[in-house]
Amino acid sequence: MRQRSLIAITAALAAGALTLTACGSRDDNGGGSDSGNGDITVVIGVDAPLTGDLSALGLGIKNSVDLATKIANKEKYVEGVTFKIEALDDQGQASVGQQNATKLVANKDVLGVVGPLNSSVGESMQKVFDTAKLVEVSPANTNPALTQGVNWAKEKARPYKSYFRTATTDAIQGPFAAQYVFNDAKKKKVFVIDDKKTYGAGLAATFTAEFKKLGGQVVGTEHINPESKDFSAVATKVKNSGADVVYYGGEYPQAGPLSKQIKEAGAKIPLVGGDGIYSADFIKLSGAAGTGDLATSVGAPVESLPSAKEFVANYKAEGYKEAYEAYGGYSYDSAWAIIEAVKKVVEGNDGKLPDDARAKVVDAMQDVSFDGVTGKVSFDEFGDATNKQLTVYTVKGGDWATVKSGTFTG
Repeated sequence: MRQRSLIAITAALAAGALTLTACGSRDDNGGGSDSGNGDITVVIGVDAPLTGDLSALGLGIKNSVDLATKIANKEKYVEGVTFKIEALDDQGQASVGQQNATKLVANKDVLGVVGPLNSSVGESMQKVFDTAKLVEVSPANTNPALTQGVNWAKEKARPYKSYFRTATTDAIQGPFAAQYVFNDAKKKKVFVIDDKKTYGAGLAATFTAEFKKLGGQVVGTEHINPESKDFSAVATKVKNSGADVVYYGGEYPQAGPLSKQIKEAGAKIPLVGGDGIYSADFIKLSGAAGTGDLATSVGAPVESLPSAKEFVANYKAEGYKEAYEAYGGYSYDSAWAIIEAVKKVVEGNDGKLPDDARAKVVDAMQDVSFDGVTGKVSFDEFGDATNKQLTVYTVKGGDWATVKSGTFTG
């Protein structure tokens, strides 16, 4: 996001002065619609869990993309182009996400998609989008295989040219957490639990490898059913293991009750997780037992970044009912990356969209570079974010408090 007049934009938002104009009917070239008067409508798709357990994060994603399109339209950032969003609910389910990908591909006005939240959903969508040459930018997927291939630990190979992300990967997040737990928190015996899903299992694996490398001991491992809320058997195993910390690879709907039940079993030790548990809802679900628990999340706290002040003010002024949550800034930046790519394509084609607009946007995305909400936004040869910063948070006084920010040194 380029830094522009905060006062003017905020005032316009607060006054409800922004309007979205849908122009004309759809064309057949995958390039937006043209009303005949030079105005082009470009749709940015959004895929996220908008209902269900993970909706707090998903709605923050949707709202932040919506805000980006409103800012772009207000400023006429891409001359002759009006941006809209089409938001679809994947319910956190891979099969639904794949269906949504097919639906977004079928809408010829869609020139880019922001999402999804879950790595397992992202995995199910990649081929659909890549076949259609439709760019996808996830603000939240962290599994390394999505950009670097299934054998990424030994040999990196990018599987899909159309897939990008603004979040850093678990190849960095897991080891970063391990270094903090072992070196800073001085915990030497960990019990590792995951939910068997793409994100959770992958994150737990990278944490475990680094923790062992540092000299830590894994005193137990367990997999849980993410559909369950009764983790008493696992909690008893944790208590009997002698662990001084628990690492959980998964998301907050399970992590909250798990933390609570571990403490109830008599193991008064912290639960540590990744960005999947970094949500206000984790604190609600874990209750007082969550105090002292830890989470890592991508980037620095949005509220602490000078580059994010405009985003925070505009989001508030727009009056969204839901918080932007952990991925709001990354979602805004993902949408703005698509807007920048569309701008490059339009300006390189005499103010119009070419017949192969989708493919051109994919190509343009590789070279996108701008100062965004979360810092410098650009992508490496795999489509991964070049911003590798991470932060450790702890639950304190009923809220998340920053403990440490930095980058993984491996």
